[in-house]
Amino acid sequence: MGNVPLHIIHLEQDDPKKCTARRLQKYGHAILHTNIKKSPKRGFLLDPKAGLLLGPDDKNSIDRRAAIVALDCSWKQIDSSLKYIENNTKLEGRTLPCVLAANPVSWGKPGRLSTSEALALSLVLIDRWEQARNIMKPFRFGDSFFQLNAEPLEAYAGAKNNSELAEIQWEFFDKPESSDL
Repeated sequence: MGNVPLHIIHLEQDDPKKCTARRLQKYGHAILHTNIKKSPKRGFLLDPKAGLLLGPDDKNSIDRRAAIVALDCSWKQIDSSLKYIENNTKLEGRTLPCVLAANPVSWGKPGRLSTSEALALSLVLIDRWEQARNIMKPFRFGDSFFQLNAEPLEAYAGAKNNSELAEIQWEFFDKPESSDL
């Protein structure tokens, strides 16, 4: 089984020195798109506001070459950026279960993942550990991401379906007060 196609829609809103998306492209781990019209037509967009988790239920589509697409934008501009993607692609939005960020900008913050961390978590959710570890190798915080989240990652990878995955995350993290997850 080949690697899962990873794509990044890059809106050039962040500090280039801290941009994990560019490094993923440099090492051949993902394809970077600055023109949205050239991004994949089929697949899943990692969208923290989608409400539907990416997980085992999506594995068949991904095995049939559906892409996983990350949006590289500023957290400060997330709403307008997601609206732009939604209006210009047919990608299906998926949220990721909670893990802690290991990147230096958001270390220890639940869910504030860099593009590389979000893609690595996506791969773990569909049992592609080797590819997940490979894409994190170029980053000093790569090993820390897996160490910091070892227990939830193992549990998430063992989920049989997306609804089980949704329940498992609350064994490790506090459930938000008002949430549609």
